[in-house]
Amino acid sequence: MSEVYNHHAVEQKWQKYWKENETFKTDVWDFSKPKYYALDMFPYPSGVGLHAGHPEGYTATDIMSRMKRMQGYNVLHPMGYDSFGLPAEQYAVTTGNHPAGFTEKNIETFSKQLRELGFDYDWSKMIATSDPKFYKWTQWIFKKLYEAGYAKHIDMPVNWCEELGTVLSNDEVIDGKSERGGYPVVKKMMKQWVIDQQAFAEELLDGLNEIDWPESTKEIQRNWIGKSTGVEVDFDIVGGGKFSIFTTCIETIYGITFMVLAPDGEIVKSLMDRVENPEEVQAYIDETLKKNDLDRTDLNKTKSGCPLKGIYAINPVNGKEVPLFMGDFVLASYGTGAVMAVPTHDQRDFEYAQVHNLPLIQVINNTEGTVDVSEHAFEKQDYLGKGCILMNSEEFNGMTVEEAKKGITKKLVDMGVAREKVNYHFREWIFARQRYWGEPVPCVYKEDGSIVFLDDSELPVVLPELEDYKGRNGKAPLENATEWKAYDKNGIKGTRETSTMPGSAGSSWYYMRYIDPDNDNEFANQELLKHWMPVDLYVGGPEHAVGHLLYSRIWNRFLYNKGLSPVKEPFKKLVHQGMILGENGIKMGKRFPEFVVNPSDIVRDYGADTLRLYEMFMGPLEVSKPWNSNNVTGARKFINRVYTFFTEPGNITDENNGNLEKIYHQTVKKVTNDFEVLGFNTAIAQMMIFVNAVYKEGSCPREYAENFIKMLSCICPHVGEEIWQILGHDNTIAYEPWPTYDESKCVEDTVEIAVQINGKVKATLNIGKEDPKDEVIAKGKELIADKLEGKNIVKEIYVPGRIVNIVVK
Repeated sequence: MSEVYNHHAVEQKWQKYWKENETFKTDVWDFSKPKYYALDMFPYPSGVGLHAGHPEGYTATDIMSRMKRMQGYNVLHPMGYDSFGLPAEQYAVTTGNHPAGFTEKNIETFSKQLRELGFDYDWSKMIATSDPKFYKWTQWIFKKLYEAGYAKHIDMPVNWCEELGTVLSNDEVIDGKSERGGYPVVKKMMKQWVIDQQAFAEELLDGLNEIDWPESTKEIQRNWIGKSTGVEVDFDIVGGGKFSIFTTCIETIYGITFMVLAPDGEIVKSLMDRVENPEEVQAYIDETLKKNDLDRTDLNKTKSGCPLKGIYAINPVNGKEVPLFMGDFVLASYGTGAVMAVPTHDQRDFEYAQVHNLPLIQVINNTEGTVDVSEHAFEKQDYLGKGCILMNSEEFNGMTVEEAKKGITKKLVDMGVAREKVNYHFREWIFARQRYWGEPVPCVYKEDGSIVFLDDSELPVVLPELEDYKGRNGKAPLENATEWKAYDKNGIKGTRETSTMPGSAGSSWYYMRYIDPDNDNEFANQELLKHWMPVDLYVGGPEHAVGHLLYSRIWNRFLYNKGLSPVKEPFKKLVHQGMILGENGIKMGKRFPEFVVNPSDIVRDYGADTLRLYEMFMGPLEVSKPWNSNNVTGARKFINRVYTFFTEPGNITDENNGNLEKIYHQTVKKVTNDFEVLGFNTAIAQMMIFVNAVYKEGSCPREYAENFIKMLSCICPHVGEEIWQILGHDNTIAYEPWPTYDESKCVEDTVEIAVQINGKVKATLNIGKEDPKDEVIAKGKELIADKLEGKNIVKEIYVPGRIVNIVVK
């Protein structure tokens, strides 16, 4: 393509200028201006570098930070890397090289690409979670969580992958195999570090009411936390032993026909010497251990199960014996590991009863008493709630559901076998990985088995170099570091923890470290935190709704409760950018490599400003949109058009004839307002309207031209800086004042209305907004006079600012 300007030369020139002059370096101690903290969810520095989806969200925060800087804010817009993780470790395993070198090389590649895109990051504040200067404070915060009783070391079932030598989270397991590599995964009891998420549940729920987040993301978190209020009831086992269940529907307790236990739980284990079918039971347990939690719950369609033959529980409300079964949909790690089953009033219980030919007892009826489900009819009745009445429930027959709920609860509580309780769906956050490339847990196991966390002066506990980075036989790679593992200092003798923290550790607090990244005395200065927190705008993908976004809220809330964070919530406003799809409308990836777009190719061929402009003009930021190469060319043509007009001698004038006054003020107003709500596509559309107007006029007043270039420079910073210099300025445009508009000059003086005959549009007419009715009707009739010839006018209607309608016979 023929170039109007040389984007290679222009972009390299200004990127060099910004770097040498530290144009975007933030003085965090400057409290004289209002602050604006814009943040992107930092990337994992993979070996493949950026893809076309990365620049979309990054450009959005870049535009906002550039505008806010011009509006007089002290802007903090940093970038860093979530650099611990499994890919670097796998590289180490296969090559024998330390993962730090691999990671550093990838960070260099990412940083180079980000600089090429012209983002206004303050690179002096760059962080990487794998930097010991950073993870010293990750270790310190985890230590504080332990001291406060929130971090615990407990036995629990985990997803174990022998080939990868590590524990995997549920979302890393697909169909019983690891997402990375497709290796077999089994359930295994292991000592694990966990964080007690439930301790923060109520604060997390309350906090959602205080933040400007997408409602869909808030609802995902509410559902994930899963608060429910109900009753915990004890059930005795015939022949000895007991267990508890939690229910929100205590009014259905008389309808229990069986109970279901978690196959991998302690209850079943305690009954193995009493069951009449131990081989069948063990086989079912073994099969269950091959499944992840998602396969056992949300994806479970088969309602598989196994009876514990000869074992019965006693329903405390009526003394009836009910059989016990196992079902893989019951998790040992959730709740009590046991559930009561009322198949007439619960879909899951009904389906299980059908598969295993179990009886049904209806205990709730509608007020007319017309619903009848016989004991073996196998017809599931939808749960009947408020206003319905109980049946087959002894002294509670005839009571409404609400009355029975209270009455049955009181009966059981008075019996001493129940208590009211609030339960939560989400469980402990597993906070240990049998991996190398992660933060070491800074503790020692003494010879007597007790745990001692190291003194602050010994932090960070730095990863040792290894010859073998692979864990084996359920043991972590750090077990290979024999010298490092043995600890004998300060009167403490023992063995270091060899599990490392998960990748979510550093990302749970990194937003604070950007504010004070070189502080070696505390994770961040408290005065700076009070000034800069919370993050004003946070942009990233919705896939982090119940991972990173929840974990970071937990860590921040803990630090807030300890007086170490000044805010309850870390992210004031959250925006999820949509996905950029391939030209085939499908997510870019290995399946269709021909549709994967490398941003570096676009920068090379069209320029970074073109890529930025195109991605912001594709559509609303939050919506997923397909790539269109033709439209990339269109974006470059617009930049050429702007550059041609605003750098052509004679086009910019010191005179102002007023012809562009209205469109100029309308443009400043719309761009400003649209930027504030991240409506970049409509702001660009208005800029295009303005450019069309100046071309039509043939000249543009200098004030209008310079202010237009300021706005454009937020989207296309290289072109903006270059035109600003050509217009006679020797300073960067980045700190120029943002343009203002006059509201009175934005108002349209005229309006276009429809002229109708008998309600059908025959023409349109431009009139003044204040034109009198008679004058408007007269103009309308004159415009369609030829169509009124020979017609008898019976009525003339004028709807102000909308239509003139001439009614004829």
